[in-house]
Amino acid sequence: MELDIFHLWASMNNLVRGVVVVLTIQAVACTMVVIDRLILLALAKRKTKAFAREAGPKLAAGEYDEVVALAKEAKGAHLAELIETGVSVFTKRHDQGHSRAKAAEFAGRALERRGEQLAESLNRGMNILASTGSTAPFVGLLGTVLGILNAFTLISSEGGGGIGTIGAAIGEALVVTGYGLMVAIPSVLIFNYLSGKIGKYEAGLANAGSEIIDSLEAGALPRDAVRAESLEESGSLKESGETVLQPHVGATAAA
Repeated sequence: MELDIFHLWASMNNLVRGVVVVLTIQAVACTMVVIDRLILLALAKRKTKAFAREAGPKLAAGEYDEVVALAKEAKGAHLAELIETGVSVFTKRHDQGHSRAKAAEFAGRALERRGEQLAESLNRGMNILASTGSTAPFVGLLGTVLGILNAFTLISSEGGGGIGTIGAAIGEALVVTGYGLMVAIPSVLIFNYLSGKIGKYEAGLANAGSEIIDSLEAGALPRDAVRAESLEESGSLKESGETVLQPHVGATAAA
């Protein structure tokens, strides 16, 4: 069975065409969101990995000014943004005369606020996928209803009707339903996939934040406590995307 898309489009009434246009806009928007999120996560993983290699030893050695400078240069690395926020607040409060524990407490609250901002940024556009997955089947069903109404209109105008009269209109209606499902099903599947991936990433950043605070409160560790080699050799940068400043600083980001 051949499906002539152009013939279907030409024979549709304007209301059904409007439904098809809405579904197409939803499909394009979802595609753009998916591409954007995948690129963002891939770049974040690569940049965080490079930043962790450089910043790990310096953070362990208590070279906070150099860590902040590196973090400012590491654009797109979410771990760098967390470390910059935490270390900057810690050093500022400590220089004001607060104890390490109190300065670390201030830094912890700052990291929580920064983490919420990062989470909002990471989930940007995900509502489009969720909305499309939940509404596209009903938008397609609306097209079906409008197509069936068009079929009844044809019967009324001709005073009767067989399959030759209404078959095309019914076919158009069913095609629109199928189109709605074709848009909705991938949207739901991809939303679940990206939600899980972003959720793991956020969990890794949260772990990194808490371990950064632990490191700041405990004070500088020996310079060899965190080695760049351990980032790869210890499996801290896994193929699944987890990045850990190990073994003692433990600033983690899962991509």
